[in-house]
Amino acid sequence: MTIDLELEKKLKNLTIDSKLLTMKMFHDSGQGGHYGGSFSSAEFLTVMYNGILKVDPKNPKWEDRDHFILSKGHVCGLFVAVLALKGFLDEKVLATYDEINSSIGMHTTLKIPGCEFAAGSLGHGLSAGVGAALAKKLDKKSSRVFVHMGDGEINEGSVWEAAMSANKYKLDNLIATIDRNMLNYEGETESIMPLEPLEDKWKSFGWAVKTVDGHNISELYTTLSSLPLKKNKPTCIIVKTIKGKGIPCMEGVWQYHYAKVNDKDFEEYYKLIEKCKCN
Repeated sequence: MTIDLELEKKLKNLTIDSKLLTMKMFHDSGQGGHYGGSFSSAEFLTVMYNGILKVDPKNPKWEDRDHFILSKGHVCGLFVAVLALKGFLDEKVLATYDEINSSIGMHTTLKIPGCEFAAGSLGHGLSAGVGAALAKKLDKKSSRVFVHMGDGEINEGSVWEAAMSANKYKLDNLIATIDRNMLNYEGETESIMPLEPLEDKWKSFGWAVKTVDGHNISELYTTLSSLPLKKNKPTCIIVKTIKGKGIPCMEGVWQYHYAKVNDKDFEEYYKLIEKCKCN
């Protein structure tokens, strides 16, 4: 399904708004945050919640909803910004980011309205997704399960055990998406633990696979609205991105996996992102 220009413009502006809310959370908390992976996933998460997922912000536990599991839970800041813009929670709550007893921290918790999975230790989201997708099959539900992972995260063996199970049970209602920004918190993925040829790896595990440009709203929408890729096969979408997208000094720099910026730099980066909005 192709996207119309009005919706594309709306999604682009929502992406910018989500980044601005995230930056403000990180800065006002005094703790900083995970800029790199948050900004590489911004378009993807915005498209998912405003064009793809079957969810109801007024009824987060709706029985027939699509499940979205954010396995790379350190992207919590951007994630809650997207949820707030969608209406799952009041934007005022974002001001409590990383405070003691707040529902919003540096990683996802089940205290966040609309959050399906508490993530801290990476590598477990796909296993949970397989279980949820299998349950939907057994209950004859038409809804789907999406699991968003980081590319560094898929070094974990549990990911590949889950991948084998998904193929065995023919879970075509399961979609794994990978933020392929080529970096983890220590450096380049291909230097630390090579992943390529990544498409071939997932295909060899019995998945239908496609690679997309993770910063292209139109391409994301067209691909994600036309799933599954193949009947009786789980789908893997490799989302090619740039870590820290939108702030030049952060782009493609692994040291910005997590960062705390000073007041001067924050003002500069904030204005830079704000200028990207469509009129």
